[in-house]
Amino acid sequence: MTTEKTVSPTAATFIVAAVQFLTPFMMSAVGVALPAIGKEFSAGAFQLGLVEMAYILAGGILMLPAGRFADIKGRKKVFLTGLSVFICATFLIAIAPSMEALIALRFVQGAGSALVATTSIAIISSVVPPQVRGKAMGIVAASVYMGLSASPTLTGFIIQYGSWRWIFWGALPLQLAALWLTFTRLHGEWYGSKGAPFDWAGSLMYAAAICMAMTGVTHLKAGGIFPFLFVGGLVGLCLFFLWESKTEHPILNVPLLKQNKTFSLSSLVLLANYASSFGVTFFFSLYLQQIKGISPQYAGLILVIQPAIMAVLSPFAGALGDKLNPGKLTMFGLALCTVALATCSTVTASTSLYTLMGILVLLGLGFSLFSSPNLTVIMNCVEPRHYGVAASLSATMRTLGMLTAMSSISFILSLFMGNASVFEAPEAFITSMQTGFSIFTLVSAIGVACSYASLRAQKHSAMYKNIQEDSDD
Repeated sequence: MTTEKTVSPTAATFIVAAVQFLTPFMMSAVGVALPAIGKEFSAGAFQLGLVEMAYILAGGILMLPAGRFADIKGRKKVFLTGLSVFICATFLIAIAPSMEALIALRFVQGAGSALVATTSIAIISSVVPPQVRGKAMGIVAASVYMGLSASPTLTGFIIQYGSWRWIFWGALPLQLAALWLTFTRLHGEWYGSKGAPFDWAGSLMYAAAICMAMTGVTHLKAGGIFPFLFVGGLVGLCLFFLWESKTEHPILNVPLLKQNKTFSLSSLVLLANYASSFGVTFFFSLYLQQIKGISPQYAGLILVIQPAIMAVLSPFAGALGDKLNPGKLTMFGLALCTVALATCSTVTASTSLYTLMGILVLLGLGFSLFSSPNLTVIMNCVEPRHYGVAASLSATMRTLGMLTAMSSISFILSLFMGNASVFEAPEAFITSMQTGFSIFTLVSAIGVACSYASLRAQKHSAMYKNIQEDSDD
């Protein structure tokens, strides 16, 4: 459902792409800046992991409820609210007085990012016809990767010649320009279930379960109450799933997941991909600067390889998904990521920089073939009234994947390193990194199997067949 005043598909794609450039830019920038932040606040590897995890935790909690809330109250309203919160948090992080304040503000910034992410794809799907949706998804994905690719280089330069705080000061004008663009150019409003009740009980149950599970797993080594929190969180998620299957107006459409195997399997593939691949930048940023001893600027130039390839190739992969079966592209791209992650697990202190660059090239190629085609599969296999649910669940799967990765990394670091810094315990860090990448390789391989199952399920999806036939015409 839309209001009378609408916006063209081209304008909507451009605006969403412009905003989507900024949120990954900030996330990637902080990843490169972690050593400098740790030095200023005398923080260990575990606390630095919390800087990333707080951002992702906010998304994990909010994205699923936000998608349903946007369907009821308006996707543009939620989009604008998220962008405004993100801008305010960016300003406050620039003047953060302590590590604890920085972690808390990163949570707020992640909340704003979650509201933007969960509505962006729903807006695109509401405006762009299914037959050319892959191209639009590719453009949006390219803007995300452009943000990721620009960030390491600029961040390295800023840290080399100034303070990490200037990363946030410098981003503010761009963020304010994006807000003005949204206000003045993104006309119209989009709903999925206007006026329907919102499931507050389910939302609180979900948030509590996620917080308990992530707090428990992050501090699992400490024992005490934390193992019980972890188990309690898992039980809470099961109870949430049961509640959502019975409530009349759920935030998670359980029948849709059960009946639409293409949708549910493709969502699991998205979860597996981000859970396995997200830790690369975190590990390699610390590895390059504190194991190899290279400058932040040079480290940024190396880390830019993967997102730069993704930025260049994603529009072509998205357009190719309009002509070929995007499910096949998804599976092949994830298989390439699996090979790259397996290679990551063999990295040692003596591994050459050329080997690392080759890994990043392979990851960039795999992610390009995976990202927008997988999203096209997800949005094409549901009806328009489910766009908000599908978009929010997709964003949630990405965020839960990143949260799973960072939780695993935090646990592994605490297990092998305790509160020691990478400089103090380089061998323990290498062991942590190899262990993490071995686990991530297995997760990615499971994702390939789910992708194959999703590809088979598409053959029995009448809606997907109709879309593919229209695309061929």
